[in-house]
Amino acid sequence: MTLRHQWMLVGAVVGSLAIGLSVGAWVMRDQLFPIEVGSRAPAFEARRVDGSQRVLTMADYRGKVVVLNIWATWCKPCVTEMPTFERLRQQVADTNLRIVAVSVDDYAGADSVHAFAKGLNLTFDILLDSLHRIDRDYLTTGYPETFVIARDGTIRKKWIGPAEWDSKSSVALVRELLGSRP
Repeated sequence: MTLRHQWMLVGAVVGSLAIGLSVGAWVMRDQLFPIEVGSRAPAFEARRVDGSQRVLTMADYRGKVVVLNIWATWCKPCVTEMPTFERLRQQVADTNLRIVAVSVDDYAGADSVHAFAKGLNLTFDILLDSLHRIDRDYLTTGYPETFVIARDGTIRKKWIGPAEWDSKSSVALVRELLGSRP
């Protein structure tokens, strides 16, 4: 084997390893690069369900404290949790708080999700992302999944599963992020 063939073999092995590592990192990205407390909140976009067809993005909430909930109408724990977001909104009437619930319903359209939210008397932003882009951006592992995002865009709390968002500790966290006293 000539020196040239040896270098070609070394180059092929190094190239194969690089490709393998790249593919492995892409496949394992959820485990290698999770969205955690302290992470910057990823951008997202989803359509309002109020008939306006307006698409909102994370940039629309810049400078606000955001409670971002990813849910679906068919998810019983999600449905149970929804009224607690409404009570949180009522307890913390600060205009710098935004509660944003992004439905990932595949088959329910905007009208159905809107009627569903209206039936629960929800007055916060209800959005729809039936393509599940927000799942990929936020690396969700199930529903509901909620992220509390500070004004600077960093995630301050991540919660998987239903929670009582009108509890004393949740209200205290939101008020702390808003800069007001409990």
